Amino acid sequence: MDIFVGSLPFKIKEQEVRDLFEKFGQVDSVKIIIDKITRQNKGYCFVEMPDAAEANKAIKELDGKEVMGRTIIVNKSEEKKGDKRSSFSGGGFGKGGTNFKGSFGGGGASKGVNAKGFNRGTFKGGSKRGS
Repeated sequence: MDIFVGSLPFKIKEQEVRDLFEKFGQVDSVKIIIDKITRQNKGYCFVEMPDAAEANKAIKELDGKEVMGRTIIVNKSEEKKGDKRSSFSGGGFGKGGTNFKGSFGGGGASKGVNAKGFNRGTFKGGSKRGS
């Protein structure tokens, strides 16, 4: 069973999370989510436990527990329906998706400017250099 753990201390390590959950049973994996740019822990992780009964006991016992000065949130992780992060359609850069259907503006751009800052239509049919 996949378990979501939120409101984690930013200094916590995977082994420390593993130690918390191993008190309740076998832990297959712990994955703390890291920000790609800052390389800092985002404050949440996913724990995978193979036995559902052990996982449910861990959820019940650890939800609301204080860890390193923070009260953690622990619940069953559920996949978001319709969350297709690998697809090439969406609301544009400003809406969290990517839109490759003709422009980079999509729903995220405003006032006729696409995500790169160029006016829409500038490059239709050729270069406008020197105009």
